[in-house]
Amino acid sequence: MRILISNDDGYFAPGLACLAQHLSAIAEVTVVAPERDRSGASNSLTLNRPLNLRRAASGFYYVDGTPTDCVHLAVTGMLDTQPDIVVSGINSGANMGDDTIYSGTVAAATEGFLLGIPAIAISMAKHEPVHYDTAGKVAVELVQRFMTQTNSHPWLLNVNVPDVPHEQLQGMEVTRLGKRHKAEPVIKSSNPHGQPVYWVGAAGKAQDAGEGTDFFATAQRRVSITPLQIDLTQYSQLDAVRSWLAAEGSPRSGGVPTGVSLAGGRAQ
Repeated sequence: MRILISNDDGYFAPGLACLAQHLSAIAEVTVVAPERDRSGASNSLTLNRPLNLRRAASGFYYVDGTPTDCVHLAVTGMLDTQPDIVVSGINSGANMGDDTIYSGTVAAATEGFLLGIPAIAISMAKHEPVHYDTAGKVAVELVQRFMTQTNSHPWLLNVNVPDVPHEQLQGMEVTRLGKRHKAEPVIKSSNPHGQPVYWVGAAGKAQDAGEGTDFFATAQRRVSITPLQIDLTQYSQLDAVRSWLAAEGSPRSGGVPTGVSLAGGRAQ
């Protein structure tokens, strides 16, 4: 099996080294990661300049781009053979609930998934963790399952691991994403020239964290495994939005704006 590893913490991150160490024991591993910390980069691609690929003394490749750039570059141009799976991480800190929208760790895995490859994003459920080795062992267990149990369609799995010794884990649980309270406000400061600058505030605390969520599972010392999808369509609101557009009194109530399709029919 061939595994492509990436992350968003950069090619020097301890979680990346731990992941590569564990997975190289069971498969052929190639590491392509950002040259610096790109946490929060989400699914961004660099389109306004070329990307540079270098190789570090560790053997890891690094790119002056985003996590998505790394996987895209590796799969579509660098590697001679497409990997069997993409594994992103091990991230220093949780990627649960709303975090998944912003996460570069999840984004790297998502890019693999979009290119038709099964993918896993794996994160420690705590910032500045000390038990990366636990997540490394979990990654091996999951990849070995992919080796022996193939699926008809690729899966994109978001995995969060409690920061405890492996023997203290209370099993694995398939979960849904929870939800956080809204983020803390930006923090205003000033630079040495007296000009205002702003730091993005911390993520909100868990709000929807009941049983069945990723937050709940990790709080119980269980590994949270959430299958993700790409389609952001809010299907339950399709009819409501169609009615809103067609309502009397709207700017174009006598008709429907050009290009808008009603009831799944042809565009108007």
